[in-house]
Amino acid sequence: MLKFYKYHGAGNDFILVDNFSENSVNLSISQIKKMCDRHLGIGADGLMILKKHSIFDFEMDYFNSDGSGGTMCGNGGRCIVAFAKKIGLINNSAKFIASDGEHEAFIDKNNIVKLKMNDVNSISNFKNDYLCHTGSPHYIKFCNNIKEKNVFLEGQEIRYSNVFKDEGINVNFIKIKDSKTLNIRTYERGVEDETLACGTGAVAAALTFANISNELSGEYTIIARGGILKVSFAKKQNNFQDIWLTGPAEFIFEGFFQL
Repeated sequence: MLKFYKYHGAGNDFILVDNFSENSVNLSISQIKKMCDRHLGIGADGLMILKKHSIFDFEMDYFNSDGSGGTMCGNGGRCIVAFAKKIGLINNSAKFIASDGEHEAFIDKNNIVKLKMNDVNSISNFKNDYLCHTGSPHYIKFCNNIKEKNVFLEGQEIRYSNVFKDEGINVNFIKIKDSKTLNIRTYERGVEDETLACGTGAVAAALTFANISNELSGEYTIIARGGILKVSFAKKQNNFQDIWLTGPAEFIFEGFFQL
């Protein structure tokens, strides 16, 4: 029996496993898929194992719901910080290591987590759209109407196109609401479906829009189907720095799962 906790960040949901003390949890791809299955398991967009680290407060080991090893997950990073606070590992701040390197985070009494993301130094044009890597690769497509868009079919078409099918890519459909507000819907690789929110996607959308708008600093509100995220940044010599992803990280329930 494996003890687990479930969290969500703006509807982006995750299974959390505490492996800090013993570092003995080794889950197979099939076990991760079973736990994340929404019909036969707990149900989640991804699974994270919190591990002990010799330098940082903890290490974040992230997996997509299909069992594949994930790159950085922004909402997952915020949820694991809330989880670390719940189990008494941290107080109101944390420094941890993830697949893309070191991260810093702060959490307040309302479980609003502010997570520092790595610098972004390249946003490229691709046909009439954009590519931006924010710890995970993202395809950014601006649309006039995303409410009626079939995100699953259109996202899948781009994700499995000849250019991206080998490594995969997250596909974001963005509507500009105003100069500081974007609506977003995301098809996530590894989940292979639309998720209610995507943290690295929100960052990629904000930075791409800022790049187009020639903004050197500021904060953007990103409205996902599952909630609202904030992205702030400063741009210096075409390099986006001091990037912060802010939003809620909520505990849902805990239990035991028979592997």
